[in-house]
Order: sequence, then C-alpha cells, then structure tokens
Amino acid sequence: MEKVKVLPASGFVFTPPSPVAQARRVLIKPQAPLPLPHPATVSRETLGAVIAGIRRVSDADIVVMEGNPRGKPMLPIYKALNYSFPRVLLLDVKDSQCVEIDNPLSKPYTLAAACIPTALLSCDYWISLASFQVIGGSGSFTIPNLLGLLPPFKHPPRELRALGMDKVIADLYFILPFDLGIIDGRKKLVTPGDPAKGQVEDLDRVLVGDPLEVDREASALAGVTTRYLKLIDLARKEVEG
Repeated sequence: MEKVKVLPASGFVFTPPSPVAQARRVLIKPQAPLPLPHPATVSRETLGAVIAGIRRVSDADIVVMEGNPRGKPMLPIYKALNYSFPRVLLLDVKDSQCVEIDNPLSKPYTLAAACIPTALLSCDYWISLASFQVIGGSGSFTIPNLLGLLPPFKHPPRELRALGMDKVIADLYFILPFDLGIIDGRKKLVTPGDPAKGQVEDLDRVLVGDPLEVDREASALAGVTTRYLKLIDLARKEVEG
C-alpha cells in the first residue's frame, strides 16, 4: 500500500489494505462527538463508503465507537448524524469497561498511561476516520481524533487541556497504534476553536494511509504547521536512536 492516497471525495470508493480481509473485528473511530454536520463531523457518505469497502473483502464484525467529551449519550448523536448501517455495532465510550494501557515511551510528554475501552482490544484492525479541520492555525486530523476514545470520567477534557493538548495527542499516537488513517475532506473546516462557528470550504478530497503520514499530507495540503506532528517526530527519533 502507498503511504498516502489522495482521492476525489466525489464517488469515493474505499479499497481496504490487505490485512482487513483477514480481520475478525474491525474498529472504526469516526470523528462524531457532536450532532453537527460535516465537516465538524465525518459525513455519513464517507463513513458508509468505508463500511462498504470493508464488506466487499471481509465478513468481519464492524464496530463504530465514539465518545462525547461531556459524557453525553452517543446514541442520539449517532441518530442525528444518520449513522445507521446494517450489521454495524455502534458503541459509546462512556458505556464501555476500560483498561489502562502504558505509554511505551520511556519519557512520555504527559501520559504515562491511558484508560481506553476494552472493546478496542477485541478488534484486530483499527481505523481512525477524521474530518479535515484546521483549528487555531494548526491541523487536526486522524491522530487528535483518538482523543474521543478517552473516557471523560477518567480523563476529563479540562485536565487534558491543562497538560497541553499537542503533548497529549503525541502520547496517544504511541499508546494507541492505529493501523489506518482516513481524512474525510469533502469539506474543510477552519476555526479558531469552536467547530460550530468555523469557516467551511469545499475541498473534495479523501486521504487514506498511515495515520502519521496522512496527517502530514493533510497539513501540507492545508498549508499549516501541525504542532503535534513535530512532537511525534522528536519522540520517534529518540525511540529509533
């Protein structure tokens, strides 16, 4: 598989990497914490295309999991976004049992460990499906999307912000080694902070590949510097060195 594929969003057809055909259970983590339309959240069209692509090559169970940062139930949000697909299990992070996973870095930026839903561990292929967003001048793509998997009662958003979000995101990259990153760039969101009040532009792109490389490619496409990527690169150099 190429490191990153940049495809037209119009008529997007998802061709899964070969390991998906051997998977028994596939996790999709969509960016959908709030009942807001794309690009504040992942469009139903792109999520549906990813599910259809998996179904073409595998009979694996498909699990969609997301969490609301304030601990509100996800079922009404899934319904508002029309996330309804045959034979797809929709799970809520707050309703899941959790397990603590250690950070493999010898010197973590902020998180020595993170509590994550045990449902992740029953899945043998992980996909992060994010919207194309530029928040506060920095890219926010498939790796920040993993924040939604942290139960808010274990990792309150206010405490994470106090630690420094870019550092938290960099640690999550190592704690949660996702297999694939997909960026739903049908539209692009540019906002100082609130996804409900940002500027929306047509983009007509879907990016598919390794999460780190996908986020790097999206940053170049947006013409921005994405701060958490620099922290990840520094940590990788330390590990590899």
